[in-house]
Amino acid sequence: MSIVSRVRRAFTICTIAAITSQFAVFAAKPGVELRVLGTHATGIYNLGAAEIVAHDPVTQRLFVVNGANSSIDVLNVSDPSNPTFLFAIDVTPYGDQANSVDVFDGVVAAAVQADVKTDPGSVVFFNTDGVFLNEVPAGALPDMITFTPNGQKVLVANEGEPNSYGQTTSVDPEGSVTIVDLSKGVANATVTTAGFAAFVGTTLDPSIRIYGPNASLVQDLEPEYIAVSHNSKTAWVTLQENNALGILDLDSGEFTELIGLGFKDHRLEENKFDASDRDGVANGPGINIANWPVYGMYQPDGIASFKYKNETFLVTANEGDARDYTGFVEEIRVGASGYPLDPVIFPNAAALKTNAQLGRLTVTRATGNTDGGTDFEEIYVLGGRSFSILKADGEQIYDSGDDIEQLTKLAYPDNFNANHSCDLPCTATTGNEPDNRSDNKGPEPEGVTVGKAYGRTYAFIGLERMGGVLVYEITDPYDAKFVQYLNNRNFSAVTNTAAALDLGPEGLHFISEEDSPTGIPLLAVANEVSGTTTVYEFVQVH
Repeated sequence: MSIVSRVRRAFTICTIAAITSQFAVFAAKPGVELRVLGTHATGIYNLGAAEIVAHDPVTQRLFVVNGANSSIDVLNVSDPSNPTFLFAIDVTPYGDQANSVDVFDGVVAAAVQADVKTDPGSVVFFNTDGVFLNEVPAGALPDMITFTPNGQKVLVANEGEPNSYGQTTSVDPEGSVTIVDLSKGVANATVTTAGFAAFVGTTLDPSIRIYGPNASLVQDLEPEYIAVSHNSKTAWVTLQENNALGILDLDSGEFTELIGLGFKDHRLEENKFDASDRDGVANGPGINIANWPVYGMYQPDGIASFKYKNETFLVTANEGDARDYTGFVEEIRVGASGYPLDPVIFPNAAALKTNAQLGRLTVTRATGNTDGGTDFEEIYVLGGRSFSILKADGEQIYDSGDDIEQLTKLAYPDNFNANHSCDLPCTATTGNEPDNRSDNKGPEPEGVTVGKAYGRTYAFIGLERMGGVLVYEITDPYDAKFVQYLNNRNFSAVTNTAAALDLGPEGLHFISEEDSPTGIPLLAVANEVSGTTTVYEFVQVH
């Protein structure tokens, strides 16, 4: 029996148990369970006041990127049921804002973008009391930072986004990964840069997208997130917009492979999705998870690694992302007149372009015109609405198919595919409307982390739009099992109020029982829209 079939069968025995009036837990069976312990709230709405979170086990502090205040907020979680604010590390002396943070052995490393985002950024080191240690250069728009497991190196994904295309002021930096060698200590850190020049002129997998107007390959590839092998020798870098993965040899400091992630065939039974926000009664919201003649680009954001039988495996959160700049807007709706469908391949084009079918669906205009003509032979959406498990060589061995939308439909039928925010002034309904995101990437799985607990390995996936965390057991990566979906969100509250609880989970950090202040595994989640950081405990239940 396939994992999709097994999860679907589990739906018939699952229950939704009310935990509070604000949220529910949806679980396949007893065994392990996430439970909300405590939350720290900044009170800052929709400005990125809690984006990425890291943990130091010695001081029992969380370090949380606060983009709204251009700081790293330091929280005390010695009592994880009551995370308390200690102090903030101001990063404005080093640039505009921090985009990511990590901690290892008492050293805090922050990726700080320049005041002009197309200029080179920096890596800034502090101790856990916020005292400055060192600063070294990074590439343009350093977007994610991580220590290698042995602590000898720090890696930074430099996204290198353009400021525009085709304008006299356009600047498009090269994407790269900064490698900071700490083998001689933070004070003596040295820097090398891994770029993509070696792949210029080579034949790439056809699912790798190089498509920015007049952009070279080295400009177009945009590193997003990094996972590292358990032996600290290899890194895997998501290239989100490009639908690709780069493999980085950390001994040589060079990329050795570019791997195309392929496309998801939404015609297959296990790959259904809801394609419209107006497919209900009277052209209103409705739930219609179905097969469509559409391909999905996986385009993962977050990536994490784990070991199975001494081999490295990868978990990707297939969020999807588009380019939207002055001079180039990638997205378009299927129903738009500027998106003609090939009448031979799509003889039912008129029906497909209605709101009840694919007319409202947001797709890319950069991929799908296979013959260079005036119409599109294939339809491509952004993101896979799923998470995947890959082997070290990039081969996909598992994808969650349509499980995420099936799960969220059952858990929250009245708020299925809701958004995480609203345009001010907000009301009790705006931002919580059902079906709002069905036409555009759905629940958007964005962040992922992996942890070991109770002798098993688990993946935790955050859903940016709908909210909440999915838990899957992946001890055997060839036999992934759904465990739980928990959403600490109050859909009856106005989204820009504290009563709404957690909105827009972005950064997830697993804390093992060895590192936990309570001896029980924890999960810390930074929620960028609500500006909240929530700590969960991961307990055994019987």
